[in-house]
Amino acid sequence: MNKFMKIAIDEAEEGIKNNHGGPFGSCIVKDGQVISVGHNHVVANNDPTCHGEIDAIRKAGEKLGTFNLKGCEIYTTGQPCPMCACACMWANIDKVYYGCNQKDIDNIGFRDDELYKSFNFIPPKNFMKELDRQECLMLFEKYNTIKNKTKY
Repeated sequence: MNKFMKIAIDEAEEGIKNNHGGPFGSCIVKDGQVISVGHNHVVANNDPTCHGEIDAIRKAGEKLGTFNLKGCEIYTTGQPCPMCACACMWANIDKVYYGCNQKDIDNIGFRDDELYKSFNFIPPKNFMKELDRQECLMLFEKYNTIKNKTKY
C-alpha cells in the first residue's frame, strides 16, 4: 500500500471514531513530504463543505502560506465529489490519487455519482488516478457497519 494513502486511511479512521462524518480522509504531499492531512467534518462542524479534501486543502494553504498548491499531490480515500475535485483544481494540485470510486461511495449511501451526473462533470484526463482501492474498501466496509451514523 502507498504510504500516503495509508496516512489518508488513518486520518479517515480518526474521523469515523469521533463521529465527525463519512469515511473520507486526505493527505497532501509536496516533494515527498506530508504537508497536511484532513478528514470529513461535515457532521462535527455542521458544515456540508468540510469534506476531507477541503479540510486538507485549507490546512495546506495555511501551512504553506499560499492558496497555490502547485507541486502538491493529494491522496484521498474516495474519489472526490465535484466540489472537491474543483477545489483541487482551483488550488492547482497536480494529481489526485483516490481509493474508492463513485460506485463504491454510492454503495455506502452517499450520492457523489448522482452529483457527477447532475453537473455533467468530467475531470481533466490524467488528473485523477485510482490507487489502493481494496484497502480503502475495507475502510468503507468498516464505516458501513456503524449503526445510527449521520452520513451527510
